Amino acid sequence: MASSTFLHSYFLLLLILPLVPTVFGDAKSNCSVNLNSSLFTNATSSWNSPSGEFTFGFQSVLFDDKEFMPVLGVWFARDPNRTIIWYAKTKLTPAFPVGSTVKLTNKGIVVYDPEGREMWHRPENNTNAIVSCGSMLDNGSFVLLDKDGKQVWESFEEPTDTILPGQNLTKPMSLRARQSDTNFYDGSFELNWQNDSNLVLYYLPQSSDDTPTREPYWATGTSNTKSQLIFDESGHMYIQNETGVIREVTSGGSREFTYMGRIDPDGVFRLYYHRKTETATATGESCSSGWWSVLQQYPQDICLVFTKQTGNVICGFNSYCVTINDKTNCECPEHYSPFKHDNLTGCRPDFPLPSCNQEGWEQNKNLVDFREYQNLDWPLSDYDMLIGSAMDKDMCRQKCLEDCFCAVAIFGEGKCWKKKYPLSNGRKHPAVNRIALVKVPKTSLNKDGRQQSTLVLVISILLGSSVFLNLLLFVALFAVFAFFYNRKLLNPNLSAATIRYFTYMELEEATSGFKQKLGRGAFGTVYKGVLTSDTSRYVAVKRLDKVVQEGEKEFKTEVSVIGQTHHRNLVRLLGYCDEGEHRLLVYEYMSNGSLASFLFGISRPHWNQRVQIALGIARGLTYLHEECSTQIIHCDIKPQNILLDELFTPRIADFGLAKLLLAEQTRAAKTGLRGTIGYFAPEWFRKASITTKVDVYSFGVVLLEIICCTSSVAFAMASEEEALIDWAYHCYSQGKVAKLVENDDEAKGDIKRVEKHVMVAIWCIQEDPSLRPSMKKVTQMLEDVTTVSVPPRPSMFTSSSFKTSSTLL
Repeated sequence: MASSTFLHSYFLLLLILPLVPTVFGDAKSNCSVNLNSSLFTNATSSWNSPSGEFTFGFQSVLFDDKEFMPVLGVWFARDPNRTIIWYAKTKLTPAFPVGSTVKLTNKGIVVYDPEGREMWHRPENNTNAIVSCGSMLDNGSFVLLDKDGKQVWESFEEPTDTILPGQNLTKPMSLRARQSDTNFYDGSFELNWQNDSNLVLYYLPQSSDDTPTREPYWATGTSNTKSQLIFDESGHMYIQNETGVIREVTSGGSREFTYMGRIDPDGVFRLYYHRKTETATATGESCSSGWWSVLQQYPQDICLVFTKQTGNVICGFNSYCVTINDKTNCECPEHYSPFKHDNLTGCRPDFPLPSCNQEGWEQNKNLVDFREYQNLDWPLSDYDMLIGSAMDKDMCRQKCLEDCFCAVAIFGEGKCWKKKYPLSNGRKHPAVNRIALVKVPKTSLNKDGRQQSTLVLVISILLGSSVFLNLLLFVALFAVFAFFYNRKLLNPNLSAATIRYFTYMELEEATSGFKQKLGRGAFGTVYKGVLTSDTSRYVAVKRLDKVVQEGEKEFKTEVSVIGQTHHRNLVRLLGYCDEGEHRLLVYEYMSNGSLASFLFGISRPHWNQRVQIALGIARGLTYLHEECSTQIIHCDIKPQNILLDELFTPRIADFGLAKLLLAEQTRAAKTGLRGTIGYFAPEWFRKASITTKVDVYSFGVVLLEIICCTSSVAFAMASEEEALIDWAYHCYSQGKVAKLVENDDEAKGDIKRVEKHVMVAIWCIQEDPSLRPSMKKVTQMLEDVTTVSVPPRPSMFTSSSFKTSSTLL
């Protein structure tokens, strides 16, 4: 019996021994990447899965179609587009420098830069595990194993924007969309598998805080903490608990196809599929370019979703959203061109915008044209709505034609909505049932948008007319030319003829005896008034104090020079009075007061509104410095001297009292200290020559105030050690720009643009005037025409200088 048992055990052992390598050596057999194996950015080698379905390695990606950058990732090897389904992300960038190396060590997988410094490694914060090998699996996951075959880390644990069949997400877990198909930085959309078993899509507008800050725009609506999210080989994605399936996400198809789920840069979660036996020749860059097809998507119409949610912009200013063939496209109206810089996208006009305070292409109604778009609307941009029984499309068009500020009119349902440039995110959809009338210059204009000269038009007529008519037209042209030439000789101040002269009695009556005071400046007091010639129009009457002779000189200069100065971001001078001891100036009335009261009041202005105000001020200063006939230095830029019209467009005031730089001069002689405490440029204290760069410095301080909604004067008074510009630079240099907008969720959601504006401000407040950019360059940086480089540290002129400046006044 014992012998029989022994023989039985012996034969059983013989049967088991061949299986021992399979059971206990499985870990080693699964390893395809040994320790000290390396991959390089400039080599074509990679680590492949056993079936050759997936590849792990460096892929050179053309970032935003600008430059090739290496991305460490996993992609479909058979896909001609090499669609990446996972990629390594550092805290700073998803790409690595050319010349980097990835190496498998006993501590894990490590990426070194060209100098040998460690940039990224996995697993993180796990010093106990000793990695024995790695492997690219046929399910699309790259894994690290220890000597016992136990999994130490896998790429499925850290999904990026894609989920594959078999990749069951643990809770909580999220997929973050890229900025674009070729830009692997985090975009503004996230798919979140939450602890409550709700699968939701969030809009996260480039916030430094990874926590979703807005309501979801799509959700499964499930709530069961014990549920699982399953994605199987047939493309079926569902949520189930112990009792069964409680919510189907995707219905899937068959196992004949390869599937993947992805949250795309446009915020749509799509289920893609491809027949396993097919071979494609597509070379496109997006998921749906020939190789992949869309099976299902959520939400069905992202354009419809986001135009219903105020503040959520997909396509950017002046553009509109349209869904074509399951893909979201951002289109530009005719005569507009797309642009993109950093996180700012949209469409910019191909023509110069009309100046509504001076003659331009829009002052001549026959130079204006409209482009009609069916089923198109910009729902968040209207500033006026017209309703009436007689309101039709033609009347709506006419109302927009007569309104210089109207960029687009939307007609539908017997209503006419007028929209002002820039336009918010629009939407084109059959359900809109509206007509968009986009105002543009007529195509007969020159490429720069200006009307062709009369001389050119006459020459064109001469070339196609008879000899007799040519003679008559030539004589007529000569007579017109002679008339205007002689008129100009006889009246050299013809351009200033639009400035009206008022008597003192007229202005005393207009202001009801100078009763309603609007404010007081360095040169006098401002009163609100109504002219008897136009009772529907308010004016601001500035009564100048009779001081020294210099005051008379400043007054005469303002009338002669500022009367010829017109820009949409300057307060316009309407007239003057010079009657004995009475010297008064009559300006446009700005209904929304000063930027100071608007910025430092109880409620905080919207971030996008502040951005537009800063840009308007920069454009106004650019005009004063470089574009008007006589260069003007303001010398006192501050929020109190920036006024806001009925549309909150910023208008620079008091520029007529600044020192003027005549054409033959290159610098202004300094005759006395100007400006306001907190906005002084350092030159004032060194008795150096004063140039336009003093305005640049002051603008830098104002820009910081606009960003923070904090007065630099109040900040300095409250702080004994630090001024606003000290604090702003400290936050920037420490990578804590979000502190400057700590209680402003809208600005924090646009943190990269906040950082850019802070960088521009720091460039402006450099102690050395030669380091400060011109206002034209500042405007280009704010418009994203020019990139903003890293600014140097400004000398800490600030706090102590602020206190000593008061003794100089």
